Amino acid sequence: MVTRKATPQERIARDLLTQRPLFLGVDGASATHYWDGYEQAVVVIQDDEVAKVKLTDTPFLTLSGWTEYTHEERGWTVGPYVGGSIVNDLVSALEAST
Repeated sequence: MVTRKATPQERIARDLLTQRPLFLGVDGASATHYWDGYEQAVVVIQDDEVAKVKLTDTPFLTLSGWTEYTHEERGWTVGPYVGGSIVNDLVSALEAST
C-alpha cells in the first residue's frame, strides 16, 4: 500500500469537511479546490483565504456545474478531476505519452 503525506491545503480541507476531501484541481487564480460528496460542499483555498461553499448555497445543482462555472470565470491550470471513467483516464494518459 502506498502512503503519501497530505499537503497543507488538503489538511485544511480535511478539517472543514466530513469525508476525506477529493482534490478537484487548481483554478487560474491559483486557488485549490476540494470536494466532499457527502456534504455536497467545495473548499476553496487561496493563499491565506479559505472558503467552504455548499452547493445548496449557490445556483449550481451539481459539482459539474461548479467546475464549469469555475472554468468560465477563472479557468483551470490543474484539473478539474471530476467524473469520467478509468477508460477516459487511460486514453488521456496514452495520448499524453505519444
